[in-house]
Amino acid sequence: MNYFHWIAGCTLGLAWIWRLLEAALGVPKIADISGSEWDREPPFRGGVPRVSIIVPARNEEADIEATLTRLLTLEYDNYEIIALDDRSTDRTGEIMERIAVAAPGRLKVIRIAVLPAGWMGKPHAMWKAGNQASGEWLLFTDADVLFKPDALRRALAYAECETADHLVLFPRMIMKRPGEKMMIAFFQTLFVFGHRPWKVADPKTRDHIGVGAFNMIRRRVYEAVGTYQALRFDVLDDMKLGKVVKNAGYAQRNVFGADLISLRWAKGAMGVVDNLTKNFFAIMSFQWPRALASCCALAFLNLMPFAGVWLAHGWARLGYAVALFSMFSIYVGMSTQSDIPPYYFVLHPVSTALFVYTMLRSTFLTLWRGGVLWRGTFYALEELRKGMV
Repeated sequence: MNYFHWIAGCTLGLAWIWRLLEAALGVPKIADISGSEWDREPPFRGGVPRVSIIVPARNEEADIEATLTRLLTLEYDNYEIIALDDRSTDRTGEIMERIAVAAPGRLKVIRIAVLPAGWMGKPHAMWKAGNQASGEWLLFTDADVLFKPDALRRALAYAECETADHLVLFPRMIMKRPGEKMMIAFFQTLFVFGHRPWKVADPKTRDHIGVGAFNMIRRRVYEAVGTYQALRFDVLDDMKLGKVVKNAGYAQRNVFGADLISLRWAKGAMGVVDNLTKNFFAIMSFQWPRALASCCALAFLNLMPFAGVWLAHGWARLGYAVALFSMFSIYVGMSTQSDIPPYYFVLHPVSTALFVYTMLRSTFLTLWRGGVLWRGTFYALEELRKGMV
């Protein structure tokens, strides 16, 4: 048994310490545009470009007013807002229209009554808005994102200085319950382990990024990669937009921004579970063997260090201890960019179990239903598999 712990401990220790070192060296390279150096006018070449901010919404009456009101106070002159009421059954459209009356020429509302065959709702709304947008830049965001007045100006200053074609701004998560902090802390740790945001700018790597809260792309690049029509039936449309941009060889950047944009992603731990149930099986390309293997890998990677440090004896504990130290150090690093204290590390095993449960739940429900049910619309599994990018 001690041989097992030596092998498992060394494997886990090396895996975690390697990712910690990569993150420690890489994350500082990611710009933070909330700093004073980016509080300036963008260095435009050939005039001030128009920006089209696209906000799709379906049954978002609780958040859409705050989102649109904030967007109307941006410190930038040449922009338009296109808000889409995508088949809402609540007061979303009514609220949009009321705000638009008070902002003529700035806010345009589009009503979508029917979803065409072969499309998911959100990609269709994005595509429809893109067709009517007049901007040289397109900014795709969500209906629950709160913008500070200088967010767009700072983002454009960075994008123009870096000659970026696609810019992602990480949002500040608003978390009001311990369960939200626990789950989002794990999600961020998993993201750091599975992705390398510090490598996104490197054209020699395949690392890419996309975030639904802030995907800003030059219009010519958006059209060159096939518009949202190329993503018309992809569950992970925000991340896949980043993938097609990077694969096409365009310049991609991601940045921190403190609370330049913020949102409350979920309410409580189970709210995070519900939000991810739609996505997790899609991340596994709708392949159940891959999903089950990922559950085993998640459990081994994240639970075994906690168990092994108690089960092993003597020096066989060393690898597990290194893994736990590296994990905790990642939590400490994340606390500098979020409101999650490092001591949430002690809840890592609980969040691991919930994430494994979420993967199994996503897989089971998708296979049992024969597709994904999201915001009242059913999408067949056969079509989802065909529509993956």
